[in-house]
Amino acid sequence: MRHFEKHLNDEDLLLAIDGELSSAREEQVEEHLAACWDCRTRKQSLEKTIGNFVEARHAELDAKVQPSAGLRALLKANLEQIAAEPPAKEKIPVTAFRSTRVRRALVVALATAAVIVFVIGGVERIRVQNSAVYAEGPLEPRPTLTPGAVRTVNATEVCGANSEARRDALAIPASVKEEVFREYGMSAARPQYFEIDFLITPELGGSNDIRNLWPEPYRAPVWNAHVKDQLEDRLRDMVCNGEIDLATAQHDIAADWILAYKKYFHTDRPL
Repeated sequence: MRHFEKHLNDEDLLLAIDGELSSAREEQVEEHLAACWDCRTRKQSLEKTIGNFVEARHAELDAKVQPSAGLRALLKANLEQIAAEPPAKEKIPVTAFRSTRVRRALVVALATAAVIVFVIGGVERIRVQNSAVYAEGPLEPRPTLTPGAVRTVNATEVCGANSEARRDALAIPASVKEEVFREYGMSAARPQYFEIDFLITPELGGSNDIRNLWPEPYRAPVWNAHVKDQLEDRLRDMVCNGEIDLATAQHDIAADWILAYKKYFHTDRPL
C-alpha cells in the first residue's frame, strides 16, 4: 500500500465527510485512512464534533447547558448568513460553490465548538454526559485502552460451540463494566445508552479481559452496537465456511471494525 503523504489535512477530511471529494481523491483518502490511525482518529473527532452540533438543538441540552445558548445562536446566525450569500459574479460550477460553502460552514462550526467547550467547563461537561446527547459515545475503542484480547481457541472450537453459551461463560461483572466507563472518562454516562462490548466477540474467540472491552453506543446514528453485531455474525460465518481464517477475522475486527464492516459488506454505509 503506498503512502502518498504523512497526514491528511482537515480540508480533505471535511470533504470526505461531506462526500465532496473527486473519485480519484476519494480513493486516495480511503487508502490513506486504512493505514493511518492518526488520520482515522482525527476524522472521527470531526464527525463527532459536527454530530454534537446537530444534537445540540435538542431540547434537553438547551435546558441544561444555558451558558452556551448565546454561542449556539451565534453559530446559527453565521450559518444562515453563509447560506444566504449570493454566488460570485463569475461563473462557478455548482459543485465547487457548494463545497466552498460547506467548508466555510464547517470551519465556523468547529471554531464555535472550541469556544463552547472552553466556556462550559467541567460542570457542564458532566451535564452533557448525563444527557441523551452523550449517548453517541466513542464510535471505535481507543487502541491504548482496548487493543483486543483473545482466548486460546481454534476455528473448530469457535464454530462448534453455542454462541449464547459462549457469551454466558464470559459474562462481564458489574465492577468491570464500571471500570471500563472510568477508563474512558465516562463515569457520568448513562449505562443504558451503551453496551460494554467485546472488541473481538466471544464468537470469534474474544475474551472478557478488560483490554477487550469498551463502551459501544447503541444510539449513534450510523455506526453503533447493532451494526457491529452484523459484522460479528458475518465474520463468524466466513470463518466457519472456510472463507477466511480465524486469525484474520480477529485482526480485522480489532484493528478497525468500521473498516472491516466496509470491507466484508462491500459498502460505505451500514446495510
